[in-house]
Amino acid sequence: MNPDAPAADQLESFSNQYPGRDYTINIVCPEFTSVCPKTGQPDFGTITYTYAPGEKCVELKSLKLYLQRFRNQGIFYEHVVNRLLDDFVKACQPRRCKVVGAFTARGGITTTVTCLFEAKS
Repeated sequence: MNPDAPAADQLESFSNQYPGRDYTINIVCPEFTSVCPKTGQPDFGTITYTYAPGEKCVELKSLKLYLQRFRNQGIFYEHVVNRLLDDFVKACQPRRCKVVGAFTARGGITTTVTCLFEAKS
């Protein structure tokens, strides 16, 4: 693993004031960038988090800064979306979470990657 890669501990959280209520938070991040590890070309996309918080909610400024740290990272779409989900779950421990990466067209092909997490009861 790249030591300069973004890490889950860079995501901050705060206490959910309604941990007994099942509700959903939707966060859209339309300016995600990373680098294709094969070509070195920049990749652009929209990352959408949809989650039901448990005891904690993600702090948005830390999420923004965490995502910005990927801009120089060489990582495939499939890997980055899985990584985003894993790091989010580690930092916030939601009841459930879905991360969708909708990447802009390259070579006439668009790619959307969706990853899901559901806490075990």
